[in-house]
Amino acid sequence: MSYVSPLTHSWPLFEQHRHLDLGRLLDAPSEALSVSECHPGLLAAHGIGLWDCDLEDDALSWTDGVFDLFGLPRGAVLARNEIVALYAEPSRSAMERLRAYAIKHRRGFTLDAEIRPVTGPSKWMRLIAAPVCVGRRVVRLHGIKQDVSARYD
Repeated sequence: MSYVSPLTHSWPLFEQHRHLDLGRLLDAPSEALSVSECHPGLLAAHGIGLWDCDLEDDALSWTDGVFDLFGLPRGAVLARNEIVALYAEPSRSAMERLRAYAIKHRRGFTLDAEIRPVTGPSKWMRLIAAPVCVGRRVVRLHGIKQDVSARYD
């Protein structure tokens, strides 16, 4: 795959609703597809999955679409360091920089990252992340991962 300058940017938390809008990602009415109401199977069928990372212990939680994207069996035990190793450089370093900035400054970010799934060829994934805060402290990151490989062909 040839290198293409990917989408990458940081955004303030008050814009979170705009970036985590599943309806917009699926070209469907937003009010019908809130995160809490959307069936994970529908998301996986569109190459989309939801994820969460607890910053206390780096525990990851994924819906089926993220497992599919990384070529891992659904429900597999996840270790963040092993998942990060599936990111191609320079995507890995860009993701780690944006993640650290998001945690330090309580900001969301969007990044198109090249990944190397356990099975199959390299893919491009749109990573949308937002911090979850308790007071002024970021305790988790959560968001959406979407297969955007067709945009980089």
